[in-house]
Amino acid sequence: MKVGYIFFGLSFKKELKKMSEQKVSNERKKELEQIDPFQAGLLKAIAYAKEYKKQLLLMVGAFVLVAVVFTSVMYSFQKSEKTAATLVTQALTKYDQANDPQKGYLETENDFKTIFADYPNTAAGKQALIQFAKISYDALKFDQSYKYYQKALEVFKNEALMENFILSSLGTTCIARKDFDGARKYFIQIKKGQSELLKDEAQFVLAMLYEAENNETESKKIYKEIVAEYANSMYIPIAQSKIN
Repeated sequence: MKVGYIFFGLSFKKELKKMSEQKVSNERKKELEQIDPFQAGLLKAIAYAKEYKKQLLLMVGAFVLVAVVFTSVMYSFQKSEKTAATLVTQALTKYDQANDPQKGYLETENDFKTIFADYPNTAAGKQALIQFAKISYDALKFDQSYKYYQKALEVFKNEALMENFILSSLGTTCIARKDFDGARKYFIQIKKGQSELLKDEAQFVLAMLYEAENNETESKKIYKEIVAEYANSMYIPIAQSKIN
């Protein structure tokens, strides 16, 4: 009887162990059957790629096309900048070698006009507007000088330092053209502007313009402003003599 109990006990333990292992195996099987979020996302992406293969290929092709176009544009832009800079340098060298304002103007006029036509948006092309305006001025082509300084002003209107320089050049050119009202307008713009560049010079020219019109009150007022506001100005000795 005791042997029977022992045998039954051993069989019962084996059965329990078998059931426990079966339970673990089933739970493990369920875990393995479950897909983790990464795998699920990967499978969805693969399915999406298969379903929209054509559209994705078109998108990739468009991206590559944009990259190629951008690279081509940048290369073309850099090439244009380099070419424009070379042409401007050659034109200025030719002008200097002429050693005469009139002759230099005639020899470089077409060169600069080619630069303006072919490379207007390059940095060298924009700077060339100012350079050719000065060349025209020195050749006594005041109307043409004024025209190119105006174009330069439009190009550099958001750069305060360049703007003041061009305004001063426009004012000087107006004086050469006997347009004193126009000259006054440009120098007043410098006087009222934010940049201090050439302000003392603008004030001095304004004072002289008023003096030329026999407006002694206004001219002396500006001369006093020069002495009071621009301690290091080269125009102070003249301004002081005018006040006295």
